[in-house]
Amino acid sequence: MRQVIRILVVGCGNMGASHAKAYHDLDGFEIVGLVARGESKSKLNSELGNIYKLFDSYEDALAETKPDAVCIATYPDTHKDYAIKAFQSGAHVFMEKPLAEDVTSAQDVVDAAVKYDRKLVVGYILRYHPSWIKFIELSKTMGKPLVMRMNLNQQSHGYMWNVHKNLMSSLSPIVDCGVHYIDVMCQMVGAKPLYVSAIGARLTDDIPTWNYNYGQLQLHFEDGSVGWYEAGWGPMVSQNAFFVKDVFGPNGAVCIVANKASDEGQSDSVASHTKTESLRVHYADLNSNNEFMKVDEWINLSDEPDHQELCNREQLFFLQAILDDLDLSASMEDAINSLRIALACDEAVKTRQMIKL
Repeated sequence: MRQVIRILVVGCGNMGASHAKAYHDLDGFEIVGLVARGESKSKLNSELGNIYKLFDSYEDALAETKPDAVCIATYPDTHKDYAIKAFQSGAHVFMEKPLAEDVTSAQDVVDAAVKYDRKLVVGYILRYHPSWIKFIELSKTMGKPLVMRMNLNQQSHGYMWNVHKNLMSSLSPIVDCGVHYIDVMCQMVGAKPLYVSAIGARLTDDIPTWNYNYGQLQLHFEDGSVGWYEAGWGPMVSQNAFFVKDVFGPNGAVCIVANKASDEGQSDSVASHTKTESLRVHYADLNSNNEFMKVDEWINLSDEPDHQELCNREQLFFLQAILDDLDLSASMEDAINSLRIALACDEAVKTRQMIKL
């Protein structure tokens, strides 16, 4: 009989709720408790049928439930402490990105996973998205060097502005979201990043004085490839061109064209952030008159999972990693690397200097 993984969910906000719903619906998992300091756990439990035990204290929940695995979807300042305690108790860990607040702490988490022989999966949700997998695959056919242009600006208000303000008490938008797109760029290029530069601006007094709610980072790779990522959060952010996912090289270009996901009012919708809808492939081949030889190709993948389905796929991979004893060393190193680059970009904003990696 297949083993059922007893899992403790820590953090019941946006991503924690989505992961809990995955565990609730998928065979192979059993939720043993929901942990949060506020009322989000009660709201989530109500949505799931009021059948799970609630905890205010992570340590109490860990000691009482003795789970096989822990899902950590809290703010990054708790990640290291919570993960290491989970490993020490014998539990595997699914961790929302970023892995930790700093590179040393991230390495400590990975070292603990290795020391206690437990699985650590970090929530890089785009790695499970068929369209993003295809996007990366096609980018590798465009020659070198590559130019990669990406952003995800969010005109947040109401509940989402509260979420963003809470996040910015510990990290900047280009670190929180940037790790995803830095990870994608590194997969596309397959070359060593050499140095980073970045700009940023603090557009509100609602966040700590050391932080900023708009940033743009630039990456420079060993093979000559370059890429930028832009992220702005807040009620003042423009919605014009908030969703850009575009790559080009000597052979042409490939881009994500998400018509409905980039509609007015969608910029702070978590559900819209993973939609791709279609890929447009452009070929640079010219004839003797310098006219294009090929028409652009449109790719519409039939498998277009929504945000919840992507969370389900992440957790099915987590389950497989545990049951089949998968080697996760490469993905753990990638999680450290993308965080290291993102934090270097953050340093570049604050020092106004280019940072060598």
